[in-house]
Amino acid sequence: YVADLATSADYEVVVIDPREEIAAVFRVDDVRFERGMPDDVIVGMGIDHRTAIVALTHDPKLDDMALLEALKSPAFYVGALGSRVTTAKRKERLALFDLSPQEIERLHGPVGLHIGAKTPPEIAISIMAEITAAKYRVAP
Repeated sequence: YVADLATSADYEVVVIDPREEIAAVFRVDDVRFERGMPDDVIVGMGIDHRTAIVALTHDPKLDDMALLEALKSPAFYVGALGSRVTTAKRKERLALFDLSPQEIERLHGPVGLHIGAKTPPEIAISIMAEITAAKYRVAP
């Protein structure tokens, strides 16, 4: 849902996932799929200040290393799906690497604006609303 909403908002969307079972079924119009380790792909993408990065897998093996690279980049938005407890644990894990406290605090999590979203489409709307607010530097 996030990819669909992002493309409708004129973002160029790249979904990165190394899992064969995801690659076999992922089909979203106008979205590029990269099968690889997210951190490796992010390093090679040329991230700039117009880039938003969102980790959505719920798998620390995939998300944490990607977030590590994303937080070192100039991306205007870096977020990850997960509860407040999950986000706190993730920040503790990221602190074990060569990130400054300021870089770690850039992580948006739980990702999305707090609008009471329950369903995947509603959560996607909240995520895109937060990204849009960050893009235009508007405090949510």
